Amino acid sequence: MGSPILPPAKDPQLVLQRREQIVRAATALFIQKGYHGTTTREIARASGLGTGTLYEYVTSKEDILYLVCDMIHTELEARLDQVPTPGETAANQMPRLLEGFLRVIDELQDIILLMYQETQSLPRGHMHYVLRREEAITERFATLIRRGIEDHSFTLSPSSVTLMAHNITVLGQMWAFRRWSLRHTYPLTAFIETQTSLIMRELCARDEGMIATSAQTPEGGSIS
Repeated sequence: MGSPILPPAKDPQLVLQRREQIVRAATALFIQKGYHGTTTREIARASGLGTGTLYEYVTSKEDILYLVCDMIHTELEARLDQVPTPGETAANQMPRLLEGFLRVIDELQDIILLMYQETQSLPRGHMHYVLRREEAITERFATLIRRGIEDHSFTLSPSSVTLMAHNITVLGQMWAFRRWSLRHTYPLTAFIETQTSLIMRELCARDEGMIATSAQTPEGGSIS
């Protein structure tokens, strides 16, 4: 999954350092003023670089937004890698992964909200890369669900795995977008507990009618 931004012909460590400066400055400005309300000159000033120097490391403001989105996904993935998931079966591991995922979303909610709001401003090639990074997060849950079907701790129809994985990632988006309302009724811990209960109920359901219906979805066709 290669980056659509080619590195300049400079010392790689210096490029990384300068781009980190640019991303930190841009993230704070985008949160404060919005992507469209922030100028490249302001980003250069806030990052401690001249405008000319900034353009030695990026070619446009869209490149900067892409780097911000890439940083957010990298941070999210790194945090998820640190979530402990003890237990032999997927059913033991899923609640911990769900809790870790939603707590990371809560901690990073401002920058995650920024990413979801502004991804549409990216050029097509940049957007496709960012969306693939998003799909990689969803695939973590899909992989665990498939493992649960294999170890018989989940009874979900195989044809519904991808949809359920997307349902889980949308829970994170829900908390980022709707926390201003949800938090009055569901503090974070209650939100996590309630959503985990609902997800686990679906993963472990033994409703034959539901399973038969899901088997007719376009994704996997009949499983009989």
